Amino acid sequence: MELDATDHRILRDLQTSGRLSNADLAERINLSASACHRRVQRLEAEKVIKGYVALLDPRKVDRKTTVFVEITLSGQADSILDAFEKSVARIPDVLECHLMAGTADYLLKVVASDTEDFARIHRQHLSRLPHVSQMQSSFALRTVFKTTALPLS
Repeated sequence: MELDATDHRILRDLQTSGRLSNADLAERINLSASACHRRVQRLEAEKVIKGYVALLDPRKVDRKTTVFVEITLSGQADSILDAFEKSVARIPDVLECHLMAGTADYLLKVVASDTEDFARIHRQHLSRLPHVSQMQSSFALRTVFKTTALPLS
């Protein structure tokens, strides 16, 4: 699917203001409401827009501690990777899991209420993941900036 400049404007506005009404979005990008609606529907149908979410303040929901966990597995066979990925996907405190190139096989982003809560997550979940040979955790001291908006040309 080719994205044109109007699609990019729609996507930029929706990334920063996902609750915009169709009428407001149409006005912002200088389209009729019906044309804007058709474009948004097409972007949704093509899965360019995968969904809409509410972004929560981690401090207000008692998840103020962010930990990045590097995982090294005992091997690289598909069965080992699949078993690990299926297991880690079931841990609710893991927000992201990335297969990496470099020294670690995976990088996880984990949220916890505090260090004691992370110790619980580690003990009950992370230490039980299959095929893990090494794990290193790094605690974020402060989030300097964070965005969910992807850059669009």
